[in-house]
Amino acid sequence: MIVLYGKKGNVADAYRLFSEMHKKDMVSWSALISCYEQNQMHEQALIMFQQMKADGITLDEVVVISVLSACAHLLVVRTGKLIHSLAVKIGIESYVNLHNALIHMYSSCGEVEAAQKLFNGGCCLDLVSWNSMISGYLKCSEVEKAKALFDSMPEKDIVSWSAMISGYAQHDRFADTLALFQEMQLDGIKPDETTLVSVISACTHLAALDQGKWIHAYVRKNGLKINVILGTTLIDMYMKFGCVENALEVFHGMQEKGVSTWNALILGLAMNGSVDKSLDAFSEMKECGVLPNEISFMAVLGACRHMGLVDEGRQHFSSMIQEHKIEPNVKHYGCMVDLLGRAGLLKEAEELIENMPMAPDVSTWGALLGACKKYGDNEMGERVGRKLIELQPAHEGFHVLLSNIYASKGNWDGVLEVRGMMVQHGVVKTPGCSTIEANGTVHEFLAGDKTHPQIKDIENMLDEMAKKLKMEGYAPDTNVVSLDIDEEEKETSLFRHSEKLAIAFGLITINSPTPIRIMKNLRICNDCHTAAKLISRAFNREIVVRDRHRFHHFKQGSCSCLDYW
Repeated sequence: MIVLYGKKGNVADAYRLFSEMHKKDMVSWSALISCYEQNQMHEQALIMFQQMKADGITLDEVVVISVLSACAHLLVVRTGKLIHSLAVKIGIESYVNLHNALIHMYSSCGEVEAAQKLFNGGCCLDLVSWNSMISGYLKCSEVEKAKALFDSMPEKDIVSWSAMISGYAQHDRFADTLALFQEMQLDGIKPDETTLVSVISACTHLAALDQGKWIHAYVRKNGLKINVILGTTLIDMYMKFGCVENALEVFHGMQEKGVSTWNALILGLAMNGSVDKSLDAFSEMKECGVLPNEISFMAVLGACRHMGLVDEGRQHFSSMIQEHKIEPNVKHYGCMVDLLGRAGLLKEAEELIENMPMAPDVSTWGALLGACKKYGDNEMGERVGRKLIELQPAHEGFHVLLSNIYASKGNWDGVLEVRGMMVQHGVVKTPGCSTIEANGTVHEFLAGDKTHPQIKDIENMLDEMAKKLKMEGYAPDTNVVSLDIDEEEKETSLFRHSEKLAIAFGLITINSPTPIRIMKNLRICNDCHTAAKLISRAFNREIVVRDRHRFHHFKQGSCSCLDYW
């Protein structure tokens, strides 16, 4: 009955039944300790274990494994070592299940050498032993050792593959994640939901939409259940590729939705320009009885920020504190500063920074500095910019923004001074980079790139784009080029921005009506934004650009952001 109560999560009833027992033996104690451990009450499991020992009850392998699991979750390696000594003393250390529990405990606590020693000295290793050691290496960021062990395994199960694939994804080795998943397919191993979550995440980071869609099709074809985590990951992937309809299809098809699912929907809709739908989803979430958390309010404040809804943003920020009793963190304040700054309320934004209950972070100051640049408040911008460079001399963004403020005033001495400071502090400006997927392959373009194998075709398309843009009345916005060079050189520089190169490549390789989807590492500049709108009309093509902050869906000469970004 104690075991049954534990499996059902009725810990209080399990303890009540245990307390009513007149005589308690090793099995009774073991059942209760396992009950606590299974229900994530790890500290209570250790307390009960100490009581069991104090009562002189004989210990067995089962109870020691439960206690070692509790030690692993609590990261209390010192207690784990004492349990290990106890296991040696009573002669059960060599039991394979206990051996595996010890490997897991040591590796979870970062003692990978102790885990490795146990693994190397094991005489009866099984699959769990190998999998525990691989997971241990990955937890301690020993990715190459984990892969070497994985490759040398006499046999692998789904746990082995899943551990290695997830490990690659967690360590940002996304290309390796997809390569190993393909190898797993060739080996005839069917992936589980955990593996697929890692692979979908890798597709998102690599801008590999076709492969992500293939994974989704695989899930449907094999009748795999789309649980909360898998569904949320799919929604996140589709939203980050600008495929809003696909994301909504996944969302509405999910039987169970967690707060993370709603957050992905709210944030994704806002990023893709559907701010009204995003705010409606937030209201619907609350109506469904799902309580918003810190991330929910980041999403809803972000929605307000994307469309300059200052009053709504203030209202949500207030309700977060007053109604939901959630203490705003530095990111919530940063979002409000950005919202106010984008709306031109620079003084209010600066006052909010000064009154924050914590020190503002880099992005909060950057939001204000960016707003100063946008609204031409060069006095505040110069003051904030210089202050920030003193605070963060190695931060690239502040130098660039201050340089741009000087350039907009034609103060080329100021620009050169900032560039001198960048050289002095070893700060390198991140080049614009755009990625585009075509026929299952991801192509990368840097600003001014001439290295692509199809560069001649791309340059011919750039010429055609230039002719059509001229017919559409396009005039290059040379103000965005912060260099003291002549206008013709500025126009040439503008036309080799990474997103324009990617658009040209997309027009060559991606057939209509498939949208041209581009991911950019920086915020899209005014000139590229104007050009993309006109190109979408001149070539009758849908162009989707995801920059550092949001999506821009260009269609027939207009953008989903309504020119507010």
